[in-house]
Amino acid sequence: MIEPLALRMAQHIKSVVPDHPASVAVLQHALAVLLNMVFITGLTLVISVFTGHTREVVTIMAAFAFLRQMTGGLHLKSGMGCVAVSTLLFTGLSFIVLDHKWTMIATIMSMLLILLFAPAGIENQTRIPPKYFPLLKVLALCVVGLNFYFSDPVTAVSFLSQTILLINFRR
Repeated sequence: MIEPLALRMAQHIKSVVPDHPASVAVLQHALAVLLNMVFITGLTLVISVFTGHTREVVTIMAAFAFLRQMTGGLHLKSGMGCVAVSTLLFTGLSFIVLDHKWTMIATIMSMLLILLFAPAGIENQTRIPPKYFPLLKVLALCVVGLNFYFSDPVTAVSFLSQTILLINFRR
């Protein structure tokens, strides 16, 4: 559903502005990424209003997205699959409640996974040269490590879920 909608939008843009420098394929890809993000965010927020976990969901999505930019992770092939899985993940995570001990354990586990696997699968997803990937790992460790100070269980759960997606089981 996302890809055909993005294609129709790209074709419309190209018909209105035929001399636009981007091809239909490039526009389609950019629009698919944007639509994916809008659908995930919108659907998750709507569900969170009904569950009463909006604050948790916003924190989870922000922490997840921020860390994902530095570490990468698993990508699904289908845009709608990504919307469904991400929405279920963020909504489900908003119901998890950790005490201080488990918040610290989740933070330590996230840092270990970053040490072992980050960055993962970002080679074709970023313009950052590979020589800076070790810096991304250090930055990700610092970001996650801040949770030792803040001790936020919602952020710890979000970080842990993101870092689990760094593991490539196909290796």
